[in-house]
Amino acid sequence: MSTVLVTGGTGLVGRALEAIINQEKPENEEWHFVGSKDADLTKLDETQLLFAKHKPTHVIHLAAMVGGLFHNMNNNLDFLRKNLQINDNVLQTAYEYKCAKVVSCLSTCIFPDKITYPIDETMIHNGPPHSSNYGYSYAKRLIDIQNHAYYDKHGCMFTSVIPCNIFGPHDNYKPDSSHVIPGMIFRMHKLLYHDADTADKDKIFNVYGSGKPLRQFIYSLDLAKLMIWVLRNYNSIEPIILSADEEQEVTIYELAEAIANAFAFKGQLVCDTNMADGQYKKTASNSKLRSFLPDFQFTNFEDAIKMSVQWYIDHYEEARK
Repeated sequence: MSTVLVTGGTGLVGRALEAIINQEKPENEEWHFVGSKDADLTKLDETQLLFAKHKPTHVIHLAAMVGGLFHNMNNNLDFLRKNLQINDNVLQTAYEYKCAKVVSCLSTCIFPDKITYPIDETMIHNGPPHSSNYGYSYAKRLIDIQNHAYYDKHGCMFTSVIPCNIFGPHDNYKPDSSHVIPGMIFRMHKLLYHDADTADKDKIFNVYGSGKPLRQFIYSLDLAKLMIWVLRNYNSIEPIILSADEEQEVTIYELAEAIANAFAFKGQLVCDTNMADGQYKKTASNSKLRSFLPDFQFTNFEDAIKMSVQWYIDHYEEARK
């Protein structure tokens, strides 16, 4: 019997993992999903108590200080320090408890700013990350360094996955810290449901920036299925990109159109070029993933957006906002 501890288990990806596990009902695995209320992972003693309570044989490490472009730009020091503390405490405690495997979650935003595309797993340390999120990026990059160091010294099977931009139910919709999709969903809902003074056809929705940057997105339920596969079947300390196919990349404006369609928005989309664009693109190759799972089917982007919007509408009262 394997005992799987999921740190950050009450967030976007943790809830998706829980949904898939509840569907599967695996007989040889016991899963524990924990969040910030269960332990402050920046503190070593609380991290150790958490491991002592659940006695995991495997860990999916999702816990992190995370945020969107503007939150990152204003808080790089906090993103660096807190994530370094969390990651060091989790990996060291997992080693002390002789965990058979740890799968940590990185992000495509950690890759160098000046790089050739598409990005692959060998390029993580080839140059500085984009200046907007260097605190988060360097902290996440160091997980890869730590994984190698634990393997070199102790033979630990500590590995990492690198998802592209994730979205889905149970996202963080707080306007000061959300990523682009939940941020747009929050603002579109507010415009449609809380602005009664303007007719729907006359409403204007501001798309932050030029709308031209390109992004790959992955639906949280798809990512959960892939992470479970990694936990059970991927036995390498080298990171693996979990990303939608390159041809599924969309512009920020196309994303806004998809969200507008999901809300049946009748007004106008206007790009606010006074707002920063961030990195123009960070196209990632999933060829390594496809070499293992050539037939994996990603959820259609527009359908996934519609399901995400509907979840927010249905769960507005309890959503994080």
